[in-house]
Amino acid sequence: MADSRLSHIGRAIHWIREHYAELLRSEDLARLATMSVSSFHRHFRAVTAMSPLQYQKQIRLQQARVRLMQEPGDMAAIGYSVGYDSPSQFSREYSRLFGAPPGRDSVLLRTSSIL
Repeated sequence: MADSRLSHIGRAIHWIREHYAELLRSEDLARLATMSVSSFHRHFRAVTAMSPLQYQKQIRLQQARVRLMQEPGDMAAIGYSVGYDSPSQFSREYSRLFGAPPGRDSVLLRTSSIL
């Protein structure tokens, strides 16, 4: 249904996926989904099982991992390119999600894709 809550949340999800490196404001996403902020958060969590900020973080880190495989190099630059302001925060969150810091994970990914 074009006007269902799910389609409204879908618009917000699409926006986050297209603008993952930008500052995310709950008020803007709720407005995009034509909901109050509290209603938006409740429905977003029901659809994605995470908050909008957690979802954005996951997208950022997945994009960083793709970039690390495609163009290994400056880890801090990759972190900045996906929206992180701090290389240490990027490395910490990347390690938490993927089990290894970006530099080491990059080497592991490239070696395992060669084999």
